[in-house]
Amino acid sequence: MTDAISPLSPTPSSSNNAVANSPARVLIASLIGTTIEFFDFYVYATAAVIVFPKLFFPASDPTSATLQSFATFSIAFFARPIGAMIFGHFGDRIGRKATLVAALMTMGLSTIVIGLLPTYESIGVLAPILLALCRLGQGLGLGGEWGGAVLLATENAPEGKRSWYAMFPQLGAPIGFILSAGLFLILRETMADADFLSYGWRVPFLISIVLVAVGLYVRLKITETPEFQRAIEKEERVSVPIAVIFRSHFRSLILGTIIAVATFVLFYLMTAFTLSWGTRPPGNGPLPAGLGYSQGQFLVVQLVGVVFFGLMIPLSGLLSDRYSRRLVLILTTIGILIFGLFYSSLLTAGLAGAFACSIIGLALMGFTYGPIGAALAAPFPTTVRYTGASMTFNLGGIVGASLAPYIATWLATNYGLVYVGYYLAGAAMLSLIGILLSGNDEI
Repeated sequence: MTDAISPLSPTPSSSNNAVANSPARVLIASLIGTTIEFFDFYVYATAAVIVFPKLFFPASDPTSATLQSFATFSIAFFARPIGAMIFGHFGDRIGRKATLVAALMTMGLSTIVIGLLPTYESIGVLAPILLALCRLGQGLGLGGEWGGAVLLATENAPEGKRSWYAMFPQLGAPIGFILSAGLFLILRETMADADFLSYGWRVPFLISIVLVAVGLYVRLKITETPEFQRAIEKEERVSVPIAVIFRSHFRSLILGTIIAVATFVLFYLMTAFTLSWGTRPPGNGPLPAGLGYSQGQFLVVQLVGVVFFGLMIPLSGLLSDRYSRRLVLILTTIGILIFGLFYSSLLTAGLAGAFACSIIGLALMGFTYGPIGAALAAPFPTTVRYTGASMTFNLGGIVGASLAPYIATWLATNYGLVYVGYYLAGAAMLSLIGILLSGNDEI
């Protein structure tokens, strides 16, 4: 095992590993994996709005088809805690590296298969069933990916730079989104509708095979984290990490889940739901209508917002190390609450308002997403940290994101877009309570 020891570990072989465990290699390995994972995830989210309702859930009522598509979207969030338990168990038992490789393979293969699926017209009801199973695989893979990538970064971080290192895997979210949305935008602008619905939509899913190959190459070059290596040497590993979490760290699990809710609600409202509502045709009935933008127009709106999402993540990491993660999260969550009250007014104020809504909402997302990785990992000891951080993050996904597009669509259709903003403000209030209940040493 000495070949896997980091230069931070006092061992004669440390000099052999200085290059292997260099900061650049560690940070690139943590970033590229989450970029691929989130690319795969967002490809599905975009297709769930503009493709799947037509090809996998045909219905006379477009709203019903969209709601069914969003229902399969939610499957991954319920699968993620299961993935967190499975991959977290092995990540805490045999190591971060091997588990990260397995998570990447699970996610990547599920995405590739979606690109090969026959549609409802070809095989009937079996098509949405197979789509749901692939979405399940995506959820299992992402459930194991995020925690391991954050630990790969934080367990190699020098003193005083944990938040900075932890924000690198978080950058995978905006980069993955830009790649997926940009690819869909290019396809929509360069292909006829009939060609896009026939085969063009499959391209982003099939391209994942190239990205997965690159990710595996990088991941296989890294060595084990120094903190986990020390746990091996001291024989501190536990037999069933999830049991230890529930027995000794249940409070941290619950508080972390609550803290993460606003982050998830904000992001999936600003992406999946807002894209759906923004491109929904305007109507003349008593219920609120969509905004009537073309898919190309609104993908540009979202891409601009995601640029601000990406820019705010490193800034939040720097501020979190300089001041505290807790302070940054408190101020940002208050900002999300206020933004929720103005969400509807901004989104419906023409194209300029839509851009402002996207930029402000996703900039706030960057400020909360940057420190959340280090914050959720902090309360757990090394021996159960993979399981604990992964479970916390993914339970937050169930509560905050799994049904967010569905709930928002239902609220907007039945009560008006303003209630979607109230929903976001309520989620922010819940997370703010969780942060205030936690201490500085807990996040």
